[in-house]
Amino acid sequence: MKKLWNKYSYAIILISLSCVSALLLSLNMDSSNNDKFLKVTVSEGDSLWKIADQYTEDNSLSKEQFVSWVKKHNEMSGDQIFPGQKLVVPVKEEVFSSGELASAAGE
Repeated sequence: MKKLWNKYSYAIILISLSCVSALLLSLNMDSSNNDKFLKVTVSEGDSLWKIADQYTEDNSLSKEQFVSWVKKHNEMSGDQIFPGQKLVVPVKEEVFSSGELASAAGE
């Protein structure tokens, strides 16, 4: 075992550091997205417009833009949602680029 370590110690250390770095970066990226998006579970009687009423205060989108954004990023073709369905909704203003707002408004 000592022979193997002496021969490949640099490679083992490099691979180990790469794995640890990748893990730390993925955890960091995941936590930054949690600040910008929220996963909402649809309740009985909910609609996209009711959800928009709840969350448009936290960002600069109009209700129409919010609904368009939710439909686009949840790959929805219509306005119909179902109890128990999980939707990703924006909660921070920084997630919107001008191009994204323009494309969401045109839908």
